[in-house]
Amino acid sequence: MIWNEEIECMPPDEMKKLQLKRLQDTVKRAYENVPYYKKRFDEEGIKPEDIKTLDDIQKLPLTTKDDLRAAYPFGMFAVPRREIVEVHTSSGTTGKPTVSGYTREDIKIWSEVMARGLTMFGLTEDDIIQNTHGYGLFTGGFGVHYGAQNIGATVIPISTGQTRRQIEIMKDFGTTVLIVTPSYGLYLAEVVEDEGFTKEDLSLKSIGFGAEMWTEEMRQELQKRFDAPAYNIYGLTEIMGPGIALECSEQDGLHVMEDHFYPEIIDSETTEVLGDGEKGELVLTTLTRHGMPIIRFRTKDVTSLKSETCPCGRSHRKIDRITGRTDDMLKIRGVAVFPSQIEKALLKMDGIEPHYQIIATRPQHLDELEVRVETSPQLFSDEVKELVGIKKKIEDLIHNEIGLRVQVTLVEPKTLPRSEGKAVRVIDKREL
Repeated sequence: MIWNEEIECMPPDEMKKLQLKRLQDTVKRAYENVPYYKKRFDEEGIKPEDIKTLDDIQKLPLTTKDDLRAAYPFGMFAVPRREIVEVHTSSGTTGKPTVSGYTREDIKIWSEVMARGLTMFGLTEDDIIQNTHGYGLFTGGFGVHYGAQNIGATVIPISTGQTRRQIEIMKDFGTTVLIVTPSYGLYLAEVVEDEGFTKEDLSLKSIGFGAEMWTEEMRQELQKRFDAPAYNIYGLTEIMGPGIALECSEQDGLHVMEDHFYPEIIDSETTEVLGDGEKGELVLTTLTRHGMPIIRFRTKDVTSLKSETCPCGRSHRKIDRITGRTDDMLKIRGVAVFPSQIEKALLKMDGIEPHYQIIATRPQHLDELEVRVETSPQLFSDEVKELVGIKKKIEDLIHNEIGLRVQVTLVEPKTLPRSEGKAVRVIDKREL
């Protein structure tokens, strides 16, 4: 089933015409109503009328998170504050948070793009959707909520935490669709087992997950434990929240809602725009957002764009699964290392749990990487020589994946911290 067939299956040439018109409107609105953009455009010698083709977007300046923080709290709004009916913020862990403001029309757009995406992985008005994403200033909970209500599904707005209650409600209410972060999904699956339930006690038909990095191996693990397909959701607060791109039944990349968000891939160092299939940093421009238009926002997410026709029938271009962030990359002895590479190596091993921590240190001025990995209860009771062999095998798998030797420490089952939101995988103890 396709939620909005006319738009989602629109021929690419027609989509480009629609995008150009909307881009021109957005640039004009931003220039006339947002002092930050007027100043930046004037500095670059650009006027809204200079945007005559989609390629002309490359003439426009890039926007960063620091630019949004500098405008805190309401400096990026393009409408009077009284027209903003809702605000969300990023976590603000590295200074002031970024603020996202929505008009009534923006909320409608948000619920539309999320309805399309939730339909992609099977949500209908007959379903019960359990939303464990946090409500409040985090956009995750509300985005899923608006989309599910637009479809007409029954929403359980349970938010995160209360893990045993989550499972009780899943069982008693007959939850058919579960929304989780991958790490919390694994924790839920672990507690399901601990409580003596089986997959057959649940009614899940699909899982939607996002908000943190994951690997294909992590998806397979989630699917195996819940016996339900898991689909990827992508979004970020600065652009709108979840709903920018979602995965269809093919599970092969996420369809970008191209009539509302224009994607580019750039080389993060040169800022040169890259072609289809080339991996780089995702840059997004809002095409319809009224309250807070954002032009060429640097997401820091690493992915690539692909334009081939999808068997699901949708024509919107796809982004590949996000494989890391330009700012979560660790430089270890000159080598770029992403946590997702280590996760991929770990999940090739039987007998270890998908819970791990990466610790970077710098003794004697040389970078070292330790990976702490939980073993399964059966494995931990094995002989020492057996554990030594497993430790060596994991070290070899990681070496093959990243090209560096790391120290693996096997720890007892259930000793690493569990996450009810975004997992903290990396602890960097170096003084950089």
